[in-house]
Amino acid sequence: MNLKKKRMELRIPPALVFLVFSGLMWVLDTILAVGDFDFFGRLWLVGILVILAILVAGIALIQFFSSRTSVDPLHPEKSSKLVTSGIYRFSRNPMYLALLMLLLALGVWLGNAFNTLTAAGFVYYMNTFQIKPEEQHLQKIFGSTYKQYFTQVRRWF
Repeated sequence: MNLKKKRMELRIPPALVFLVFSGLMWVLDTILAVGDFDFFGRLWLVGILVILAILVAGIALIQFFSSRTSVDPLHPEKSSKLVTSGIYRFSRNPMYLALLMLLLALGVWLGNAFNTLTAAGFVYYMNTFQIKPEEQHLQKIFGSTYKQYFTQVRRWF
């Protein structure tokens, strides 16, 4: 069994990955005695990030449902239509972007600078174990249409 196939079998639901990284942020904030920060408008920034995340995820989900295609991140082979309009003109993965915005909001709310490293770890994990395998499946399913979309739209934003 090759490594790429093994990666596909090892995937964890993105919502669970988000919860693990959120927990890691909380642990870091609790145990680290350094890295604390505060600034004027910090809670406003948290609110804005949360609202934007909800909007981005909501719009992305509505587009998937209206296109009548699968939103199951563990089974990209179930995709019946490639969604490239609306919010998908700006990001190939707006639902994962929304999770990242929520992590950043949590990091700002906790007020520990080291949480940005945790958010970067989330991006690395998602790129390696979730998004790249999804991209391979979508390339197989949609061929040149996906390849063109892939070259025109960024992975995150």
